[in-house]
Amino acid sequence: MADLSPAIVSPTLIQAPVGASSAAELAKRGQIKDTAQKFESSFLAIMVQQMFDGTETAAPFGGGPGEAMFKSFLTEAMAKKMAANGGIGLAASVQREMLKMQGLN
Repeated sequence: MADLSPAIVSPTLIQAPVGASSAAELAKRGQIKDTAQKFESSFLAIMVQQMFDGTETAAPFGGGPGEAMFKSFLTEAMAKKMAANGGIGLAASVQREMLKMQGLN
């Protein structure tokens, strides 16, 4: 099911500098924002997975061969939601650096 929650976007990171508002540049800025958020989500998934290592869930909601697989789905979903709601600020830093590298700062 698709996530329909609104994304919080910093206007300073998406707005193009004055005089440089081409559609291609705006699209590139959007791709950079998306990539930075995915990077933060991946980082958070690893951190959350480490947090859950060693924990076991008692029956009837835990155990069995599928627990490890579904635990990874849970940590990935939690990380995506955390990143979408502001995360830990990693995406903003990565996005800023990517914009600098592309000459779009």
